[in-house]
Amino acid sequence: MNGNDKRRHIRVESTNLLNFVCMGEDGEPYHQGMGRTLNVSEDGILLETYKPLDSQTPILITLSIEDELVDIEGEVVFLNERAKDTYEAGIQFSQINDRERMILQKYIEVFKKN
Repeated sequence: MNGNDKRRHIRVESTNLLNFVCMGEDGEPYHQGMGRTLNVSEDGILLETYKPLDSQTPILITLSIEDELVDIEGEVVFLNERAKDTYEAGIQFSQINDRERMILQKYIEVFKKN
């Protein structure tokens, strides 16, 4: 990490497909899609999508490792356009319990080995 990087956890480069659901202010889903992880840490994920996501949007990310699925709540904290119709969304995890953290750590470990 360089001196300007304020991350608490190391980001692990990964490329994996995942499902996401954007939640509205009423708590109801309003957009669902597939994305590709670009990197992941215990605090968040960098997600590549083909539609822009609204900043500050609550989002539910579904991660899978081996035969385990976990839904982790987060929030879109930034969005960058990479190319025409390709976006990078920074997702910060907001709600994560012990089981979800354990599966997330397994997910991260798999990509540390690659």
